Amino acid sequence: MKVDIAIIGGGAAGLAAALSANDPRVQILVIEREQQLGGILNQCIHNGFGLHVFKEELTGPEYAARYMESFFEKNIQFKLHTTVVDIKKTDDFLITVTSLEEGLEKIQAKAVILSSGCYERTRGSIMLPGERPKGIMPAGSAQRYLNIDGYLVGKRVFILGSGDIGLIMARRMTLEGAEVLGVAEIMPYSNGLNRNIVQCLNDYDIPLYLSHTVTNIKGKDRLEQVTIQQVNENFSPIDGTEKTFDVDTLLLSVGLIPDITLFDSLSMLKHPVTKSAVVNQFYEASVSGLFVCGNALHVHDLVDYVSVESEKAGKSALDYVLNPRTPSKDIHEIKLNKQIRYVVPQLIDFEYLNAPIELSFRVSKKMDKGVFKLIQNGEVIYTKKAKNLAPAEMEKLTLNPSVLLDHSQLTLTLEEVTS
Repeated sequence: MKVDIAIIGGGAAGLAAALSANDPRVQILVIEREQQLGGILNQCIHNGFGLHVFKEELTGPEYAARYMESFFEKNIQFKLHTTVVDIKKTDDFLITVTSLEEGLEKIQAKAVILSSGCYERTRGSIMLPGERPKGIMPAGSAQRYLNIDGYLVGKRVFILGSGDIGLIMARRMTLEGAEVLGVAEIMPYSNGLNRNIVQCLNDYDIPLYLSHTVTNIKGKDRLEQVTIQQVNENFSPIDGTEKTFDVDTLLLSVGLIPDITLFDSLSMLKHPVTKSAVVNQFYEASVSGLFVCGNALHVHDLVDYVSVESEKAGKSALDYVLNPRTPSKDIHEIKLNKQIRYVVPQLIDFEYLNAPIELSFRVSKKMDKGVFKLIQNGEVIYTKKAKNLAPAEMEKLTLNPSVLLDHSQLTLTLEEVTS
């Protein structure tokens, strides 16, 4: 099977990319491993989606339905319940997929958009101490059990990690009759959006234990107890601060990792913080013709941002197929100071710089006030003031080519304002 653009993942990112890349001159194929399009949105039945894209508040399934309606109208080709098992690249990409209906298939594509989302960190990845009973699982898995399968995973619940999924599940479990005894967060600040702290914890009197982590787990068959302790600035437990809770369930909301391991064979350049591809302003990775977007590129706090970013990746893939260009020799990495954890895109291709670039980034610590600066050749070419900065909140800055002094390297900095 030959197509121009293969899109791996049919969630918010994949659907947005497909609609953006749709053109009568190209053939697009969306490959989705689940039995329906929509991805993680299908299990996110809470509201809060669509305020930026659709200017109204929607649930996850409603948000996905808006995109699916447009997608089906365009008659874009797609495969469901199909898993990508291998990918190689010579001149084109050769993708091997498998499904119960078709068995093994080979798909040849000129360009690939990776929109496979992310996966949750598990108990094994954070090395939780103690016994290994039933009742310990990622918060997203519990969300799927409850919202898709109608199964409540526990009655007395504790949550480790204050990511947004964990916060939302604290409220959801409470509404379904479970007792959520608390949320522990190892950092001195929450890793979730402020609105979720208020709406999911404060409104239900669920305590949040900052600078705390789980230090012991007890249970022979089913989970019986968890113990948490306060940690110091080096994240080491402090003696005498133990708190023990009698619970039957521990939900983990301890981070998301972009799902890109499939592409390890392509020797793609990766970023140590995002754990995903290093990309230029076209969302193109170091492998020519491979575009990465959405949570497969870096974890977003709003699905609206996923859609907007993926639309840009879709347009870039379309342009790559229709207007082949020679590899650029004028690419520079954006440097950062220690107050900024990462930026996307990480690279600027000056040879093809002809439109404004939106930089998305996260700060390293909480600040009441700060100033972002873009510096080139030791000269500040752009500044932006900001308030209430937090690592959980995505920051954005638009780089207009007209402010550039030349084609030399850029540095993005954040300076705290204390007065």
